[in-house]
Amino acid sequence: MLSFAATILLDGISYGMVLFLISVGLTITMGLMRVVNLAHGSFAMIGGYTAGYLTQKGVNFYLAIAGAAVVAGALGGLAELTVYRPLYRKGELSQVLLTIGIVFVATAVATEMFGAFPYPMVFPDYLSLPVSIGFRTYPAYRLFLIVVGAIIAAIMWYLIDNSLYGAKLRAAVDNSKIARCVGMNVNLLFTGTFIIGCALAGIGGAVGAGILSLEPSYALKYVVLFLVVVIVGGEGSFKGSFVAAMALGIIDTLGKYFVTQAAPYLLYAAVFVLLLWRPQGLMPSKAAG
Repeated sequence: MLSFAATILLDGISYGMVLFLISVGLTITMGLMRVVNLAHGSFAMIGGYTAGYLTQKGVNFYLAIAGAAVVAGALGGLAELTVYRPLYRKGELSQVLLTIGIVFVATAVATEMFGAFPYPMVFPDYLSLPVSIGFRTYPAYRLFLIVVGAIIAAIMWYLIDNSLYGAKLRAAVDNSKIARCVGMNVNLLFTGTFIIGCALAGIGGAVGAGILSLEPSYALKYVVLFLVVVIVGGEGSFKGSFVAAMALGIIDTLGKYFVTQAAPYLLYAAVFVLLLWRPQGLMPSKAAG
């Protein structure tokens, strides 16, 4: 019984880590920069397809992940300069319409380039094997997700909440005019932040391809999940996104184990209850208020 409970917990945490890895970028761009970016999943999809293509060509898995981050980040930076920047002063409706348009474009391009069917990712052999964790064997891939997620969570926690960069970003978002007056290059800061957010999405799309399969409808299929993590966690709250991703991953996993047919409804019912209890999110950011 203990082994079964631990398995459910590990499955939930590993799934939650995938949600966190992708959604943390959305926490930055939507929560901190306050851009309604419904196209965030497109950058995760781009990262996943990039890594999938590279691994199929024989490129080392970790170099492929780095490539996914670079390609997604570079395209994100280009999009920020050409598409997103004019939206910063526009209303939410303009942001929603334009970013959902980007999703449709990305879906069409992915279909044309890679076909309409799920695209395989080639993982190292050792990640496909079970490993002993004392009381049972467990898939190495899911343990890999937990480790990668924990490392990135620690890095982002320091970067956003405990570094000069994070303080500058919050200041620029709260009052960009004052930030410019004290010598901050707000445009460069926003572009760099957008690149980081998209690169993280690319990493999440690549390493999480074993759970969230790569397909042209990826960005539309999972956008609600990514938004839910940010909203339940609290807009602009890095810690909140992490807690929300873990909670939703565990709840969804419990549903799949015990009430398979109703699992999707269980997840969104839990979201409904959580938002009734904490309308501002589990751990709302002071900066996002």
